[in-house]
Amino acid sequence: MQLEIRPDPAEVGRARRWARSRLAGSGIEADEPLAETLILLVSELVTNAVVHTGCPAVLRLCLPDVANDSATVRLEVADTSCQAPVPRCAEGDETGGRGLALVDGLADRWGWSAEGTGKRIWCELDRDSEPREAAAAFGGGVTPYEGFEFEGFAYEAV
Repeated sequence: MQLEIRPDPAEVGRARRWARSRLAGSGIEADEPLAETLILLVSELVTNAVVHTGCPAVLRLCLPDVANDSATVRLEVADTSCQAPVPRCAEGDETGGRGLALVDGLADRWGWSAEGTGKRIWCELDRDSEPREAAAAFGGGVTPYEGFEFEGFAYEAV
């Protein structure tokens, strides 16, 4: 299932509402940690697409069968910008720059791939996994992107 997104920040709220309505029919309860995490990830990835590319995007959700408690939920946002998503290391009181760090901390897996003249950013949540500790601790001393070498560049999610 998919939703077309216009390059307008108001679309982020519409994307969250759409995702919630899809969850309702999938057997994932609105108060499950998985649902709350998925809605946050929708917000982050759609915001990145809308704010940083200025291009239309497509939000896709692949939800598990109602009876499958161990399935994986996959979220994808495809846009027509050829610029790769680049993590930005925000500091202190900065109000932006943490989106991909949240995705990294909350998702079981995430990545991106070039697609035609644009790209697809995806993340997956395993329905039977415990909430990630890194996500709960983010902002409290956890360094996002552990293991990545950034060598002094300023990063911005695009």
